[in-house]
Amino acid sequence: MSGFELSAGQYGSASCINLSCANVGRSSAIVEAEAASHPDQAKIVKSSNLSLLCCSALACALVLLLSLGFSACNQRGRRVLEVNYVSAPQATLRDQVATIYNRVGTVKNGERVDVLDHEKRFARVRTATGLEGWIEERYLVNQRTYDEVQKLTQENLSDPVQAPATLRNDTNLHVTPGRETDHLYQLSAGAKVAVLKRATAEKTGVVIEGKPGTKEAGPVLEDWWLVRDAQNRVGWVLARMVDEDVPLEIAEYAEGQRFVAFFELDRVRDESKPGADKDVPQYLCALTEPHDGEPFDFDQIRVFTWNARKHRYETAYREHGLNGALPVAITSENFDKEGILPVFIVRVKDDAGNVIERKYKLNTPIVRRVLAPGEEKQTPAAKRNRH
Repeated sequence: MSGFELSAGQYGSASCINLSCANVGRSSAIVEAEAASHPDQAKIVKSSNLSLLCCSALACALVLLLSLGFSACNQRGRRVLEVNYVSAPQATLRDQVATIYNRVGTVKNGERVDVLDHEKRFARVRTATGLEGWIEERYLVNQRTYDEVQKLTQENLSDPVQAPATLRNDTNLHVTPGRETDHLYQLSAGAKVAVLKRATAEKTGVVIEGKPGTKEAGPVLEDWWLVRDAQNRVGWVLARMVDEDVPLEIAEYAEGQRFVAFFELDRVRDESKPGADKDVPQYLCALTEPHDGEPFDFDQIRVFTWNARKHRYETAYREHGLNGALPVAITSENFDKEGILPVFIVRVKDDAGNVIERKYKLNTPIVRRVLAPGEEKQTPAAKRNRH
């Protein structure tokens, strides 16, 4: 027998080697006894025992190293199956998939995690700090969704703001319009966002029943806003979850219409205006009927200017019947004798679906079209199709 014992069940720990002094002592005693009775074989027996002891010790040391390496691999080197991101505002990491479990930590919205294993509806993940635990898979999205969110953000990072707004409820930022589409980030109720674009999507599971001899049955369409939050995260939200922050002094002129976009064109001075701020903003507004699913983003524009003599807003210009498309652009331009004036550019679609830009200038309180070279003045749509 060799001069050591390999303790059963102790792989991967320092106790896997047990050099037994008793066995070594017995081996020495045997060697001495044999040496006394057979002097001519003493050297051979002693050499054989020592060689066996050395070989056994080396073998056990090798087993120890392999076991420690295997243990370390299990603890710190689990194979990563995929990379996911947390889509919930906050989620708990648990130590096991069971009804009774211990909470080992939390992860937050947008946090990257490595997926190590799957079990039932849970995934075992590891965070960037090395924390491991089980999380419900419904709180995770894959790398593809994350990449789509980043692409959408980069494409719309510099888009002009059409209106500041506030979220009514906790709302998901979707990659594309639709209630069932992928999302990553979730914004809290009351969060401030910038409205950038509009789109429509079918409302899942709802169909309009057509009346006999009139409109055929079809899907219900909902309006969606593309928004950007204070952290420059971009995504689509259901329009009815968003309240545009329209100034109260012009909101009262809505006349039952829905504000789609509004812009400050310039400011005029009113020394008699109550309050410390004597500079009053003048606005361009894009509006539409309060119905979802329209084929246009807006169908009318209005310009509200300030009457310094009467200290109130007045409608300086309105145009109806537009097949308007966002975004609307605001700038300024030098018009020689008139000086530098605020200018706004409205995009509309013609009957063929082509987008045409119309430029307007405001020389308070007059709004006029600015024709491009070669462009002919057309009859205003308001006269052809007034609502």
